[in-house]
Amino acid sequence: MRKFLQGFRFAGQGIAAGLRGQINIKVMLFLAAVAVVLSLVLKISLLEWALIVGVIGLVLSLELLNTAGEKVVDILSPHHDPRYGQVKDILAGAVLIASLAAAVVGALVFIPKWL
Repeated sequence: MRKFLQGFRFAGQGIAAGLRGQINIKVMLFLAAVAVVLSLVLKISLLEWALIVGVIGLVLSLELLNTAGEKVVDILSPHHDPRYGQVKDILAGAVLIASLAAAVVGALVFIPKWL
């Protein structure tokens, strides 16, 4: 049980490390907070909550993976190498796709309730 609980501590440390110095994830956390407040104000359904929470989790998780991937690339290649740059671009692309999908979900949930 102790190792299990220790895993949560390590995960928390990883999240904190991902937040340090990363403006993108801070912006995403702010937008997630805005989405939660809108969800409360507009009294969205349980299914809509599931969608909003799901896309928030997806985007934040991918941003943490992107940050970790960038750190690994920086360790493996302290000098510029276009191949490693392409890895970073692919990771960022994954976050962008998830963010765009989250924006579409947000629009589909919030716009009809706002109008």
